[in-house]
Formats: sequence, structure tokens, C-alpha cells
Amino acid sequence: MPFAFNKCKTSDGVEFEGLYEIQPKVFGDSRGYFFEVYSEKDFFDAGLTMKFVQDNQSASGKGVLRGLHFQKQHPQGKLVRAVSGKVYDVAVDLRCGSKTFGKYFGVILDSEKQNQFYIPEGFAHGFYVLSDSAVFAYKCTDFYDPKGEGGIPWNDTAIGIDWKAVGGDIEPLLSDKDGKHPAFGMDKKYFDMNAKWIGD
Repeated sequence: MPFAFNKCKTSDGVEFEGLYEIQPKVFGDSRGYFFEVYSEKDFFDAGLTMKFVQDNQSASGKGVLRGLHFQKQHPQGKLVRAVSGKVYDVAVDLRCGSKTFGKYFGVILDSEKQNQFYIPEGFAHGFYVLSDSAVFAYKCTDFYDPKGEGGIPWNDTAIGIDWKAVGGDIEPLLSDKDGKHPAFGMDKKYFDMNAKWIGD
């Protein structure tokens, strides 16, 4: 199989339902390399039966932090990767009733390794650029909905993402919008286990 599908777990071994780090098989020689980014057959065989409807790409400089983002009425599953450069990519489970609700998982996505990260609907997502620059691509299971945008702070103390573990003391470059997200709360409603919005 041209892909290895690795289920993501918390530090104490609890599995995030639907969250995967995916390693494609890369074929390389003196001319360069080739690999499959996505194969519906192989993903379906692994139980990942999502349908992608939109592809996005962004370019960012070192220290840029984008996130943490989600969509309320049209949540997006995302297959993400670094086309060039290296980023620390983070997903936060916002599904009420989940064993990992309010927990996060972080992975370094590296264009030299060509690893990918699948984040299902019902998660918040963000990334921090570790290299001098990075081109970031993601396939989405629903269309962008500006009316349903949501977010939580990158440094929310209730979640406690350890950005320093991969970037040292960081002073992230944020958009104005990403600096104003409301705080996460364990007592708030977000999504149900089917990623249906049940919040305010």
C-alpha cells in the first residue's frame, strides 16, 4: 500500500477518533521523487471515506501562526501537508462527548518527509511555520463559509498547546482576526460527535 495510516493518540494513550497522520510512500532517485498525495481507493480501504470538494494553498513566512480555526454550520475535514518547508500543525477536538474533547494533537509536517495530517470535521485547526518559509496545502470536505467562521485563541490556557516544544520562545505573527478569538470553555457547546454545531 502506498500509504501508512497512523491513528493519533493523547500522551496517555487515548485515541482521537478520526484523526490520522498519514505517510505516503515516496519513490526517489537522482532525478527527484514521486508519490501519491491521495488515492480514494486506499483511503476508503483504511476507513477514510470522506469526499473532498475544495483544495486550498497558502504561503507563509517563518513565525506565522494561522489558527485556531473551524467552521460552525459547514465544518470541514482537512487533509493537510507542507508542500515546501516545515510547520507545526495542531488539531483540537471540539466534539462534545468525545473522550478527547478539549485535547489537542500536534505533528510536524515536513516537505522532506512528505507526511500528511487528516483532521476530521468537529476539530479546530492551526499551524505555526518553523522554516524560513512554507507553502501549505489542504483538501477540504466542505466549502468555505465566511458566515460560519469560528476560532479559539492559539494560546488558550484551557487547551495549553505547547508551541515552544518545537519552536522555542515564539512571538507568532498573527492576523488581526486570529488575535481576537473568544476563549475556549469546557462548559460551552461546540459540535456533537457527528460534527453538527450545537453551540450558541
